[in-house]
Amino acid sequence: MNHPGKLFIISAPSGAGKSTLIRQVLKRFDTLSYSISHTTRSPRKNEVNGQDYFFITAQEFEEKIDQGDWLEWAKVHDHYYGTSKAFVNESLEKGQNLILDIDVQGAKQILDAGIKAVTIFIMAPSFDILAQRLKDRGTDTRAVIEKRLENARREIEQKELYQYCVVNDDLDEAIASMCRIFENEILNKESQ
Repeated sequence: MNHPGKLFIISAPSGAGKSTLIRQVLKRFDTLSYSISHTTRSPRKNEVNGQDYFFITAQEFEEKIDQGDWLEWAKVHDHYYGTSKAFVNESLEKGQNLILDIDVQGAKQILDAGIKAVTIFIMAPSFDILAQRLKDRGTDTRAVIEKRLENARREIEQKELYQYCVVNDDLDEAIASMCRIFENEILNKESQ
């Protein structure tokens, strides 16, 4: 019998290392897939349309809002981000376990809609380290970094909404913690 897939929501402030941890988890679990979000922001260097995000215009995004096509969506850092309802439903119905890399606003929308999900929040060891990581990345202006830090404060205040919290201080330890969560949750799904 084919069990429906399990939905995993992973959120973190910018600079916490979420993308790195997700990549490592995906390498280790062949039963996991990554849900590619849509966004209206411009691609960063090395980002590929259809692989990292689906890059669309604000008008296209707003039309999909009106049509009810998003499982969740939010405007973050002055850009829209959203998850396709059809993609998630089809994946879960096929029995695929799916990772959603979304912000706290999106996670709340999904949980408020009564959708079952395993929720994981990733944090840097301190706010100062988070700020330094954003500066060291070298991809954002000072104004953008300040906005990201302001948003990070609000997101960290809501970490209690999540079932699991992983502090990304030592990368190997954070990867091991993430893998234990996925291992336990996937095994629980298969034994039901």
